[in-house]
Amino acid sequence: MQQEQITFISYFSGSILFSILSVITVYLWKTKTVHPSLFFAALTSTLWHTGIALNYQGYTLGKDNLLVLETARYTLWIVAILYTLKFTIGQQIPHKIRITILSVCSIALAGALTLKFLDNPVSDNTNIIIWTCLLLAVTGFISVEQLYKNTENNRLVKLWSVTIGAMLIYDIYLFAYSLIFNQIDVELWQGRGAVNACAALILIIGCLLLSNTNRRSTFTISRPVAFYTTSMSAAGGFLSLMAISGYYVQLYGGNWGAILQILVLFLALITIAAAFISSTIRSRVRVWVSKYFFSHKYDYRREWLRLINYLSRAPDAKDFHLRAISGVASIFNSPKGLLWILQNGQMVPVASLHMNDPETYLQEPIDSPFCKALLEHEWVFSSYAPENKKLSDLNELLPPWLVEIPNLWLVLPLLTEQSLVGFMVLTTPRHETALSWEDLDLLKAVGRQVASYLDRHQAAEHIAESRQLDAFNKLTAFVMHDLKNLIAQQALVVENAAKHKDNPAFVEDAIQTIDNSVARMSNLLRKLQRDEPHEPRSVELSKILIEATKKCKEHTPIPSLRLQDSDIIVNADPDNLTMIFVHIIKNAQEATDKNGFVDVTLSREGNNAIIVVEDNGEGMDVAFVRERLFKPFVTTKSGKGMGIGVFQTNEIINSLGGKMTVESTPEVGSTFTLSIPATLA
Repeated sequence: MQQEQITFISYFSGSILFSILSVITVYLWKTKTVHPSLFFAALTSTLWHTGIALNYQGYTLGKDNLLVLETARYTLWIVAILYTLKFTIGQQIPHKIRITILSVCSIALAGALTLKFLDNPVSDNTNIIIWTCLLLAVTGFISVEQLYKNTENNRLVKLWSVTIGAMLIYDIYLFAYSLIFNQIDVELWQGRGAVNACAALILIIGCLLLSNTNRRSTFTISRPVAFYTTSMSAAGGFLSLMAISGYYVQLYGGNWGAILQILVLFLALITIAAAFISSTIRSRVRVWVSKYFFSHKYDYRREWLRLINYLSRAPDAKDFHLRAISGVASIFNSPKGLLWILQNGQMVPVASLHMNDPETYLQEPIDSPFCKALLEHEWVFSSYAPENKKLSDLNELLPPWLVEIPNLWLVLPLLTEQSLVGFMVLTTPRHETALSWEDLDLLKAVGRQVASYLDRHQAAEHIAESRQLDAFNKLTAFVMHDLKNLIAQQALVVENAAKHKDNPAFVEDAIQTIDNSVARMSNLLRKLQRDEPHEPRSVELSKILIEATKKCKEHTPIPSLRLQDSDIIVNADPDNLTMIFVHIIKNAQEATDKNGFVDVTLSREGNNAIIVVEDNGEGMDVAFVRERLFKPFVTTKSGKGMGIGVFQTNEIINSLGGKMTVESTPEVGSTFTLSIPATLA
């Protein structure tokens, strides 16, 4: 088969496949999956392939027309890439870089059209085509890199980025090699059509498979000037390597020249693909640029604004802790993190980023040597610090369970003035570097900033709870007002009874008044129960539980009571104890089907009385138990309760020096365990 026929088949195949891709992009355009500019780019590639293919079937294309086609093809693809970037992430790359890229394309296209219509002989110079295509290919590669870097969650756009990038890499190699001999290599030119056809086929298959997985991505930018020159530097180094390698292969390769040339091309493509795709290599480049091109390791203005942006979003109690971890982890390129917050004298795990549920990790007492080091020395623990470095001086204070966390990198204290709000654990970054004084200073500053936000958030929650309690007190005042009115009615009936007790009409009216008053008072008491404080005294816990279960036997399922230890004495107010036990048992009954069970068990564990209330009812999820169950005015009863029972129960148990824990699983049931200090009988 002649060379012209091979070239024709190569480019004609590309024409057919790009025409199919153009039709598919129209559909994706209509479904708002891709930007319409990709359709025009694919259509231009179809015309470009067709024009070159016809050139080998008796139709002379001419170098001036080829220059226009090449320039138009590159320009349309670059513009499509820029618009796709904006379409995908909702933002554009920095203005100066965008203007530079578009200016290069506009100048190249205007120059090609000018040479064409003025019939300037310069347009027939092969070097003009080579240099123009090389410049536009490098510009396109820079644009593709930005599209790839900033669309981490969109698989379809990533496929377009990698495929177009591969085509541009081949073009860079082709025209860089052609610069050596001032002419375009015939074999590489033939292969160019096949490479583009293969790319179109990959895009067709990818669009058909991934068109329903499109997701909007988030926009991230490296340091503006230095990091945006990564592509240009890589492309420049690639050009130099290809030029030198091609030159020496041509001179000394002999019979092995073609094989060596292909081997060099393959190795170069693998190297660029690794640099283009690998997040580890990109991370190393960022570290290297920060280390040798900037006086400081961090762009403090950018990092501070990014952290503030994380923490100052619309408040949401559910994700505030998680956003605090994400803000700190993003600064130090750490993929995972955990957060402990001070609660009731214990450092409690409250949130995790890409790690196990917080409840799987242990708590740490605030008075432990580890927490004292965090508070007194504002110490940043690093498990990877060499033993001969000052940073490892206090590593022996790290709790053993904390050291066992996989890939533990550092522990950051969260301090506000002289109080320890909590601490944060970060795992090893993607590109681990030794901690310097600059890292430590930034860590401590970030820790204090995050601590102030966490402290302010907790204070806001306490204020909100106080306001709710104030509202509750106001509601109580209104209830008391109604009770006074009801008592006044009863007093009036009593007052008139002596005079009209023989009057049947009065008796009937009195009975009706009393019945109405009883109904209203019963309804009020069901909604709100307010107890006056009583002096605690020694009470037998088994009698309290017997009385509480009796009060709940009118509801189903009837609670069962097991007294494993019946002689346990506690120092408490009996009315309060009865009230909280009745509340917990009734909650269990309301959450359980009438054919289910509610078991109450009393036992002793050391010096503590243990009361367990277990049911097989609806249950609650872990998030509700951890974040909302013990807060006032939060209920699962859909209008049947005011949501203060569990809060009040927890407060009373805590005031006795005890503790209440809850284990619950949706559709399985709940277990409330109350631990109360017992006294000697």
